[in-house]
Amino acid sequence: MRRLTESIIRHPLATLLTFLALVGLSAIGGLQVFPSLQSSGYNDPNSESSRAFTILKEDFGDHPAELAIILDFHRNADDPASEALTKKIVDKIDGLSGIDHVDTYYSMGRLPSLKSTDGEAAYVFVTYSDTTPASRSAETKLIESTLGSQFDGADVYYTGVAAMAVALNESISKDLSLAESIAIPLSLILLVFVFGSVVAAGLPLIVGGLGILGSFFFIWLATLSTDVSVFALNLLTGMGLGLGIDYSLLIVNRFREERLAGKPVTEAATAGRTVLFSGLTVAVVTASMILFPQYFLRSFAYAGIAVVGMAVAGALIALPAVLTLLGDRVNAWRVIRISKTTSDTGAWARLSRFVMKNAVLVLVVTLAALGGLIALGSSAKFGLVDERILPASAPIAVASEIQRDRFDGQEAKPVSIVVEGATPDQFASYVADLSKLDHIVRVQSPLGITVDGKTDSRPAQLFASYDNGDAKRIIAIHDVEARSSEGVTLTENVRALDPPFTALVGGIAADYADSLNGIAERLPWVIAWIAVSTFILLFLFTGSILLPVKAVLLNLVSLLSTLGLLTWVFLDGHLRNLLGGFTLTGSIDASMFILIAVVTFGLSMDYELFLLSRIKEQHELGKSTTDSVAVGLQRSGRIITAAALVLAVNFLPFVTSGVSTVKMLGLGIAFAILLDATVVRALLVPALMKLFGDANWWAPKWMKKIADKAGLAH
Repeated sequence: MRRLTESIIRHPLATLLTFLALVGLSAIGGLQVFPSLQSSGYNDPNSESSRAFTILKEDFGDHPAELAIILDFHRNADDPASEALTKKIVDKIDGLSGIDHVDTYYSMGRLPSLKSTDGEAAYVFVTYSDTTPASRSAETKLIESTLGSQFDGADVYYTGVAAMAVALNESISKDLSLAESIAIPLSLILLVFVFGSVVAAGLPLIVGGLGILGSFFFIWLATLSTDVSVFALNLLTGMGLGLGIDYSLLIVNRFREERLAGKPVTEAATAGRTVLFSGLTVAVVTASMILFPQYFLRSFAYAGIAVVGMAVAGALIALPAVLTLLGDRVNAWRVIRISKTTSDTGAWARLSRFVMKNAVLVLVVTLAALGGLIALGSSAKFGLVDERILPASAPIAVASEIQRDRFDGQEAKPVSIVVEGATPDQFASYVADLSKLDHIVRVQSPLGITVDGKTDSRPAQLFASYDNGDAKRIIAIHDVEARSSEGVTLTENVRALDPPFTALVGGIAADYADSLNGIAERLPWVIAWIAVSTFILLFLFTGSILLPVKAVLLNLVSLLSTLGLLTWVFLDGHLRNLLGGFTLTGSIDASMFILIAVVTFGLSMDYELFLLSRIKEQHELGKSTTDSVAVGLQRSGRIITAAALVLAVNFLPFVTSGVSTVKMLGLGIAFAILLDATVVRALLVPALMKLFGDANWWAPKWMKKIADKAGLAH
């Protein structure tokens, strides 16, 4: 670490220019990433429902339309004028580039499910020839601009995967701009109060901004080989600016300390080691999300690794070069006078000594208070998102509400089953048993239509395409909301029939159930990854057995407290108007909470390392645990609080988003890191370290040798 710093100090200008050039070139490619991002990614590609979807698509030509258009004629949809208007619209769409084919209520045999229950609205389905994200987005925008929201007296509503992708991309792009316009000036103000000078305050902000620009390039690279969620950008900007500022804050603060003490610039390498190790810890923790099958969650692993890498690179390469060039001019443009002397008996030291003097009382009272917050999370219900994450006034949300209110939703969201290897008798028996299940309205198969075990074979010719010789297709119409606990139960009941042949159960309800199961199955592995890797890294950093265990348990307390707050807000609806309004869905998005948990766990380790590095320095100088904690907290408390405030300022503006899950991300991470940096670090850590005494630093001799050999402890 020191050799790297010395090399940078010898060639500061060349180092800085090279870094800026690389970031600039990366930004040119990276800023093209937006059209390539996806809005879905919640399904498990290895699940039974995904295998059923693949077979239906490849063997039965069941290629779902990317865009669904609802035409509200304000008259009977079967009126010849309505049909003529639809044909006119189809001709308009067919004349555009990138269109494979268009289906309508009329071309599909006037199926009742394709017409509204009041008879005045009907569907048009558009299938694209190129379904890559960028092409699909461009084609959808072209159709929307061509038809508008009204066409010859008919109201036009857009829904489906393509419309959702466009709506989310546009909303998140606007949200990011708004969030950054709030976060950047507030961060600068906070940093001015921390450092007292505009120059010193501006450096962390610049490093954070450069980190974001560079990170876009790595996300763009990822899109070339895999699907990446558009939501990854929210994490990238929040963490990019926040971590870049945090790490730079630590470097600049240590630099100023050492210069005031008359030491050379190279002493900043001490803080650099802490930053490097902190970045490694955060990267390892966020990388755990790559274990999930859903690319929505894996996307955050890509974003987390990229943004942490850029934040560390900026703090350890660009910043030392700038500090070398500036020297003591880093304190230029002073607007607030900050004391040039450091005291080990300040407010933070006094607080820690008070806490340690009353360790048991502080521990009991603090945990009791947090226990009340944790209790709120006991009623948490988890699910997955749908279009209701957008504002109720958003065009696609309005279209989706029309679907719910005026169309038979169960007709458009059936259970789809692929059957292979069944004899005629086995197939007939299975269809009959399926039709007798609760909430199954009817079953469509090559045999005809089956209701309550009785089959009407007269419509069988309509479903002749359901048998391709190798496999048979079954469509089971039901009367429950597909993306709900009732839909999960229905899927379980269908699969419980367990016939003596292959029957792959798919459809929206099955996809929803499989997605939740996919998360639940991988979650223990993710938890194990985080717990074990964190323990190993913290042990190597501290040489202690107890301190890593304490860190993991205290982080768990922070996460459970955060779950309590999110349940109170997003499930119970408190503070709804204060946060700009959002639609209550009856559940907390499981994927987004996992993201919040993983990110806050990693960021909490940041503050743990900042604090422990200072405490350990004092302990290695021979001071008692009480004095080490007091001095360590005094020297790091201000920086940890400032870092937490800056990170909170970078995530909290996300509550202005029109997307409710982004609101949850911003509020959840901001609350968790502020709680961790104040209550946990200032109260619980000193209290526990006082109670543990010398045991804080204990480890078996053979393990101590491993830590010493690794050379990470300092």
